[in-house]
Amino acid sequence: MPWFSSLVLLVCFQGCISALTQEIRTYYEYVPSPMQLNEAQEHCKKRSGALATFSNQEELTSIINSLNISQPVWVVRKDTTHLTSAPQSLILEFTGRSDTKKACLKHKFHSMGSVTVCTRLRFALDSLGISTIFSYSIPSFINEFQLRANLTYGKPVQLALMVHGTHGPYKETFNHDGLWHSVCISWKHNDGGWALFTDGSKVSWGKGLRRSQSIGPDGLFIIGQEQDTFGGSFSKDQSFSGSITELHIWDRVLNSSEINTMEKECSPIASGLVFKWNETALEIESSITKLWKHNPCQVPDLLSHSFRGKSISQNATVTVTVIHISESCDFFNPVIKNWEQDKCDSVRGAVCQFKKVFEVVLDVPTTPFFSRMNKDLLTKPVKEDLTSTTYAVFLTWLQQLTQSVLYLLESEGLDLLTPSDVLYLSQKTGIDLTAMGNTKSVGSDAADIMVSIVTNYMRVASFLLEPHMVTQWIGWTEDGVSVGPFTIIKSIDYLTEALADILSAKRRNFTLSTKNIDVYITWQKLSEKSCSQVFKPSVLGSQTSSSNDWDELLIPDTELERIHTMGYDEVMFIHTHYSHLSKIVFGKPASPLSHQEKPERIHQAHLASAVISATIRDPSKAQIIPVAVQYTLSSSNVVEYSPQVSPVCAFWNFSLMQNHSSGWSSDGCRVTFSGSGTTSCQCNHTTNFAVLMNYQEAKWSTEEELILTKLTFIGAGASLCALVVTLMLFTVLGIPKSDRMSIHKNLFIALICAQVILLCSSSAIHNKVACTLVAALLHLFFMAAFSWMLVEGLLLWSKVVAVNLSEERHMKYYYLIGWGLPVLIVTITLASASGKYSADSYCWLSVQNGVIWGFAGPVIFIIMVNILVLTRVLIITISTAKRRSIMLAIDASPVEQAYEQIRAAVKAVLVLLPILGVTWLCGVLVPFSIAMAYIFILLNSLQGLFIFLIYGVYNTEVRSTVNRIKERRKALNFSLLGIWRDATLDNPLVYHEADKGTYINIH
Repeated sequence: MPWFSSLVLLVCFQGCISALTQEIRTYYEYVPSPMQLNEAQEHCKKRSGALATFSNQEELTSIINSLNISQPVWVVRKDTTHLTSAPQSLILEFTGRSDTKKACLKHKFHSMGSVTVCTRLRFALDSLGISTIFSYSIPSFINEFQLRANLTYGKPVQLALMVHGTHGPYKETFNHDGLWHSVCISWKHNDGGWALFTDGSKVSWGKGLRRSQSIGPDGLFIIGQEQDTFGGSFSKDQSFSGSITELHIWDRVLNSSEINTMEKECSPIASGLVFKWNETALEIESSITKLWKHNPCQVPDLLSHSFRGKSISQNATVTVTVIHISESCDFFNPVIKNWEQDKCDSVRGAVCQFKKVFEVVLDVPTTPFFSRMNKDLLTKPVKEDLTSTTYAVFLTWLQQLTQSVLYLLESEGLDLLTPSDVLYLSQKTGIDLTAMGNTKSVGSDAADIMVSIVTNYMRVASFLLEPHMVTQWIGWTEDGVSVGPFTIIKSIDYLTEALADILSAKRRNFTLSTKNIDVYITWQKLSEKSCSQVFKPSVLGSQTSSSNDWDELLIPDTELERIHTMGYDEVMFIHTHYSHLSKIVFGKPASPLSHQEKPERIHQAHLASAVISATIRDPSKAQIIPVAVQYTLSSSNVVEYSPQVSPVCAFWNFSLMQNHSSGWSSDGCRVTFSGSGTTSCQCNHTTNFAVLMNYQEAKWSTEEELILTKLTFIGAGASLCALVVTLMLFTVLGIPKSDRMSIHKNLFIALICAQVILLCSSSAIHNKVACTLVAALLHLFFMAAFSWMLVEGLLLWSKVVAVNLSEERHMKYYYLIGWGLPVLIVTITLASASGKYSADSYCWLSVQNGVIWGFAGPVIFIIMVNILVLTRVLIITISTAKRRSIMLAIDASPVEQAYEQIRAAVKAVLVLLPILGVTWLCGVLVPFSIAMAYIFILLNSLQGLFIFLIYGVYNTEVRSTVNRIKERRKALNFSLLGIWRDATLDNPLVYHEADKGTYINIH
């Protein structure tokens, strides 16, 4: 309306600012239209501001004079009166976005069919994008219960509830004003009904949000972070920035009157309360600021005559703005330059107060490269007013920068270009533009400027990524920052996403083809029958090489239909293709990388294809939508290397980027086809993809692997039979019980179980769950076998080295080591494997992500201990043999004595090797020689046969037991023969029965 015309004052900050800074500035607007006090408050609030508040009269006079105000106006008078009676509350301040700051509730939750969560919070003014207020996850489901906010500059805060992974709609609530607000969210399982309350009022509600499923028990409730894994894997981009206090949880749905009562009384309702805000009930990360201040609910609202908790942001000491609740209210008279009072329903003008985030661009580096640019284009002062927003100013500046760089590169080349110059350029173009303003509401001029920026920068990037040019700028900056091709690619990702958000409002598409880079951005409306999205770089016509004709990226129609059912109606597809990256720095093997458990990193592999990327973006929320993709890339340059290679589907993980030769990961990707110079892959997420060739995994030919496999099955089968027979001998013959016999039996049982599962493991390869179960059982029983081998070594040490002849039994400790230790190791390994316990192509522990160390580590330790035991036993055996040869054969020659010692040592080694597991040490040498592989398989697959021969056939206890049985049978035979003779003398018919009985009993 015309009478709402206003004058604007910008309170500007001075000082030296870097190339891009962000500032929160306060400015004031004079509203000359006559209004009552409550009308003035509502008017300022509707414009995302507040009635101006002042405590310093000189400051107020200065502002009034700068706005040329000559009539009395409504403003708020603030007095620093300290609260003494109001109780103190714990306030958690999350300063800035971070992937570490969190507060975790120590409370253990039971299953809840209904739930209500209330808290009081305020968002930081510079916090934009998605913000997670709290998240609750259980071991079986990560996104069990979650409250999220979408913060957009100049718009009200949007809140949405997520239950059992289903995302509810975002609903506008209070203004993004940096003030305290109360938020309550309730949900019940019988009908999926939910309700959202802010500042005591019900603002939104609905039904059908994951009905018939209760909130799961024993979960983790975390404040300030979204959980991508159970209790971890936080994302900085979705973290909370601001302050939170007074969070309470009920296991029932609170109605509107109860929530309104709590808002008025500033006290939680006791009925159904399962968690009450308390510092002792929280586990708070150390970087979070903890403040004890007056409860914001009990501080008077500065903009209304109530105490409902919408106070201003608190300072170091709590202050109260005094607004007289009587009929008289304060106003400021600029004529007398002092406060006066009048009736609150009188009318006069008002001064509104606003806060705005400003970002200012100033200068460029003074390097030799940038010093050649036209300084008039790059050092124009930024116009700091509301008619020329920071976002538009930055776009104009960035357009000038990219134009100047492109001109300079095309005209003068890269003679002076350094890693620092490329890093600066990528940082300026790769800034998150969505944080600078509302990219979806910009005009057509800004959209055209953004198209110009992307076009310029793509041409610059294509020029920089020329294989013969990269060597001139790739490397390290003076500050120790690594600069490489993916430094540029990351900035391209940011630019294309910002362009997609702008073009989505106009439903415009964008395609660009350069020598080395192709870009494709398109808008699409989703439906229940959406077609697959296909991106073929060759269609754009930039690539002259026929090797890229097969390159293709596909987003299946099933994925598009799936995200449509999740509520996504319009999306932007962003695809890029980099054709010559494999010729830049990845043409030779990458240096070995340090081991990383999570995420999975590729070691010793070559980039053998182009790099292609896929991104699906929701422009309404400026978010990337995760989907599964399929891609096919040509890999014809593999013929330059050894034919014994295996393709790896990989993506570039920027979180792993430590230098320009690292960062590839295969997490979530797998090969679906490989052959004829092309490789097809499938990944469960979107990013920059490629095909790498692993030149170290395929060490043996197919024939050699087949022979090794057959030897393993033959040896394992024979070993299994021998172990079963040996165990039966120990059980049936009735050998006297002892610790040694019990340990032998447990070792045999563990080996038998491991061999049986090993022989059956191939049938479970195609079932992920069954394969993981088989891998866990193999891990358990092989680990148990080694644990009992450790017990064998400990027993041998106590009897031979320590000479402990005590009859005291230690079997309870041996059982704890033999079976308890394997169960503990397997449990810990499973818990820490994060879904990557078993390998992809066989049912055993995964090598790529380091799970194998859950077996290899303990085994190496046991082998080392048993080697020590064996060494000591050999020393004692040789020493004993030497003394015996001297005592029993005084006239024996030194050669005979040496022979006797060697024979004793060899006998000891042969007896102890099968039960101490030392032969597994040969496995360390398998990668170096195929011969060691044959030796390793023969020694360990025939372990059961060795045990049968040494501990069955040639065991002195077994042989003595068999001899005793033979003697008993022989004595029984003679006794029966005597009976038979006596009987046949009297009655010949008894001959036949006695003879039959004798045969049966003897045989």
